[in-house]
Amino acid sequence: MLRRDACLVFLASVLPLAAQAAGPAVVPPAARPDWDALLALAARLRALDQDGLNPAHYAIPADARATADPQGYAAALYAAAWAAVSDLLQGRVRYLPGRPDLRRDIVALPAWQARLHGSPDPAQVVEQAALLPPGTDLLRSALREARARVEAGGWPKVPPSATPDTMTIEPGVVDPVRVPALRARVAAEDAALAAEVPADPAAYDETLLDAVKRWQSAYNLDADGRVGPATLAVMNRPAEARVAQLRVALDQRRAMPRPQPGRRIEVNVPDFRLKLLEGERALLDMAVIVGKPQRATPLLSVTMTTVQFNPPWGVPERNAREDLLPKFRRDPRAMIEKGFRVFQYIGGERVEVDPLSVNWAAVNPERVPYLFRQDAGDFSALGRIKFIMPNSDDIYLHDTPDRGLFARRDRAFSSGCIRLERPMDLLGAVLEGTPGWDRAKADAALESRQTSAVGLRRPLPVRLVYQTAVVEGGRLRLRPDIYGLDAAYVRALDQRVPPAAPPPPPAAVVAGAAAPTAVVAR
Repeated sequence: MLRRDACLVFLASVLPLAAQAAGPAVVPPAARPDWDALLALAARLRALDQDGLNPAHYAIPADARATADPQGYAAALYAAAWAAVSDLLQGRVRYLPGRPDLRRDIVALPAWQARLHGSPDPAQVVEQAALLPPGTDLLRSALREARARVEAGGWPKVPPSATPDTMTIEPGVVDPVRVPALRARVAAEDAALAAEVPADPAAYDETLLDAVKRWQSAYNLDADGRVGPATLAVMNRPAEARVAQLRVALDQRRAMPRPQPGRRIEVNVPDFRLKLLEGERALLDMAVIVGKPQRATPLLSVTMTTVQFNPPWGVPERNAREDLLPKFRRDPRAMIEKGFRVFQYIGGERVEVDPLSVNWAAVNPERVPYLFRQDAGDFSALGRIKFIMPNSDDIYLHDTPDRGLFARRDRAFSSGCIRLERPMDLLGAVLEGTPGWDRAKADAALESRQTSAVGLRRPLPVRLVYQTAVVEGGRLRLRPDIYGLDAAYVRALDQRVPPAAPPPPPAAVVAGAAAPTAVVAR
């Protein structure tokens, strides 16, 4: 360790070198840190794991180097600090293919660089950069707890059943193996249950039932107290997976764009929620149904332009092959009653075919020669309203007749498009300001049973985003990584050099991008 008076001598000469190593910022003489401040900076950089970053990515010099090479030590320390501050400000992962929802605001890097090199306490500048995104304190606390759980050996495991017919742990059951394991798993996150001493540890009693319901609710599972495959999968998820999820959440929030003053729609896909926002105020907040994992809802930034009343459904090829063909095989008459019609091209012309005349069992699902359409009506998969936002993926928002699905916690059931819990509420909001339209006219358009459309006077920006950690009202909600996108993000986060963003397309290409010729149902 160098003596403090000796340190002051060499710092005067090495800090300008340190500044040059990280950029052109100048260190004001009055703000030169003392040796303790430099050691504190090094310690703060070695604690970057609390921010979800890997300290090994930043070439932090060993303190022992300060004695042998003070100038090199100071220069390397400031270079490491600036690399870390840059990632804390902009996000370490600034681009991922297929993730247009990862948007970053422009950060005034030169000002922060001057702040870092001009501060007598540079470690505090690193901390200020780390705490900029809202919710960081809560996420860092959760990350600290998750890491402590990993170090303690992970979560207690709930073993599988020995027989298929007892896979689910039902309330009231007595099981000397699985019930104590279940109690231990839930008590690890439920202080009230941990404080209870059960009369019979093998019995799934009322106290444990209440705790399991609380746990299921916290994890966005159906809170019925039945511990089946879905609940067991989340309970037995490795503790390391939560660490990764929180690291992703911390990095995603860095340099997030500030809310725009106008109205916009945001759909958080893994949270199954849609919000109509104006600035930071939520005008509407509703449940939605999104694409199942094998037909994932794409992440988009688009504009809602049109509302269609009583929409017909032009069935996409995949839906026809995988969903409709088995139903036509079972009962073609029932499909007719639900408004489905069948067409075939004969001699270059589209001809309607009587579904009862087709030998559906002989149709090859890999080469279905028919087109399917469902007329507007009470049974239409699109319900009574469709909100069109032109995009190459043919994704839109729509009503649905399957209202019971909104009571489910896991709502990944669609073929990609987004079904709305309260479409009429959204309709009233998006039609505001459209000349000649009010709720009464919209109701009349719906009651007419005729397909019609109206262009919005104020087209609305719509963003489909993917955030599995939601911070609202001072609370943290964790959601399942239904599409595996967090897993891809954490792999990029752990690369020594994260993927670089591609150059933007020429403005002429963007301006000339054509809307899809048809919008089909998902």
